[in-house]
Amino acid sequence: MSPLHPGPQGAVGLFADLYELTMAAAFHAEGVRGQATFDLFVRSLPEGRNFLVACGVEQAVTGLTEWIYTPVELGYLESLGLFESAFLDELARLRFTGTVRAVPEGDVVFAGEPILTVTAPMVEAQLVETYLLNVIGFQTMVASKAARVALAAQGRPFVDFSARRDHGADAAFYAARAAYVGGASGTSLVSAGCAFGLPVVGTMAHSYVMAHDDERSAFQAFLQAFPGAVLLIDTYDTVEGARRVVEVVRELPPGTPRPSGVRLDSGDLSVLSRQVRAVLDEGGCPDVQILASGDLDEHRVDELVREGAPIDSFGVGTRMGTSADHPYLGVVYKLVEENGEPKVKLAPGKRTLPGRKQVHRVEEGGEARRDVVCRVDEPAPPHSRPLLAPVIDHGRRVLPPADLNAARARREAAVASLPAELRDLTPAEQPYPVEVSPALEALAALAEGRADTRSQALGGGAPAGSF
Repeated sequence: MSPLHPGPQGAVGLFADLYELTMAAAFHAEGVRGQATFDLFVRSLPEGRNFLVACGVEQAVTGLTEWIYTPVELGYLESLGLFESAFLDELARLRFTGTVRAVPEGDVVFAGEPILTVTAPMVEAQLVETYLLNVIGFQTMVASKAARVALAAQGRPFVDFSARRDHGADAAFYAARAAYVGGASGTSLVSAGCAFGLPVVGTMAHSYVMAHDDERSAFQAFLQAFPGAVLLIDTYDTVEGARRVVEVVRELPPGTPRPSGVRLDSGDLSVLSRQVRAVLDEGGCPDVQILASGDLDEHRVDELVREGAPIDSFGVGTRMGTSADHPYLGVVYKLVEENGEPKVKLAPGKRTLPGRKQVHRVEEGGEARRDVVCRVDEPAPPHSRPLLAPVIDHGRRVLPPADLNAARARREAAVASLPAELRDLTPAEQPYPVEVSPALEALAALAEGRADTRSQALGGGAPAGSF
């Protein structure tokens, strides 16, 4: 792990909304020791999205298996004057002992089906809510955005250029990881390359060109330092910049690597790429590729590809790393079972499904047809595969360390298996079917009946639910 990002050890415990800790303290005081199961899922897909790409599971596993409260953190909690010493002593001894199942990183997921489930003693399961929502929600958001860019690029590579505009150093670090799972071929962020083994890609900035007397001398100096580099040609006049590249290439000593490409970062990229391609080809540089960047997202990349712009690769930054059109996912973490008893929330528009579950993907002819959310002990539907797999068993990691290339391949295969209309950038007329099994519906009816009975016994209507 990069020195800037030492990992979650000693940080997960306090990465919690205050009410996680106060509820845990209340559970401790009440002597609540039983097992609870929580589901983490997305209530609804962001507008315009047809699917999501699961990501962030590795950080969830690492955080839970390294979870401790340090003396400094315990001292801070004591200073708040909210917690009894017996509870703080409990936190000092606390380690995660639960079991976690999750959808493998890179697989596609849909609204209403668990991406991750936690079964653990109630105090442990409650305390990890905020952390899990953050790491799964953020990386799934970015990986899903990157997957859309990959669809738009139609096989042309694109690189994560988002670090300088992402919402904090930690966000940029994990955005680079998630973008790679989603289809990016590399990142400009060196710390992410170091930590995750991602290919790192860089060109040059306008400041380097401006620091020299002219473009030609800037290009010559940079190629001398970094033979085969990508040259930025739009500091002054893009087409003239391409001509300067041709001149510099002609003067290179025999056997010296040519620049591998030129970068366009402004202007009408469709028009300029054609003009630059013509200059390079006529100047004997057909092997010099064109990289385009500058406020790109999947829609602009799609336009450029459809227009036949001779662009070989893309640098995609701000709009991908921040998921600019939908900069958050509505991920939630809800109690679905306690000590074997199904639990349900009845608030309007926020109904939950009780009990421990499995999600089965029915596939026929190599195409995903529908998902079925079932009780965990139900037989699998024909021609299906389960999505939720164990990643932590009684506090011990069972998931091997993340292989991001395997996650990328999984994303590529999962997206390719979706019906064609779901692989379009526009909303599908018919969303992907996510069904609830009859047995799970029956369990939900039973749990809802019990909840209604308890509410009526207290003289109220359906329980209002909570944040």
